[in-house]
Amino acid sequence: MSPGWVSIIFLVLLLALVPFAVKWLQRRLAAGVSPGSVVASRVVSALAVGPHQHVVTVEVGAPEERVRLVLGVTAQSITCLHQSNLPTPAALALSKQSVAGAVGGGLT
Repeated sequence: MSPGWVSIIFLVLLLALVPFAVKWLQRRLAAGVSPGSVVASRVVSALAVGPHQHVVTVEVGAPEERVRLVLGVTAQSITCLHQSNLPTPAALALSKQSVAGAVGGGLT
């Protein structure tokens, strides 16, 4: 075999291994993150106040400790304008029960 063919075969083998290497890296990097620690974020609203300025409201954090952030976003920076904790799902369920009890109790 000529040296040209050896280098072509080596290149083809190397390219064939790329998908396996990417999959291995994905598993390796995901191993450090436990499934319960994935934090979802959600953009609640976005309002343009200028050509490159926006006020964006986002919710971040685990469901038990959600935080709502109001952010001022420009081309150069992001500034936190306000932060508030959201009630937990358990607290929301309790408040719905208490409202339903108050409404149901007042009708009799």
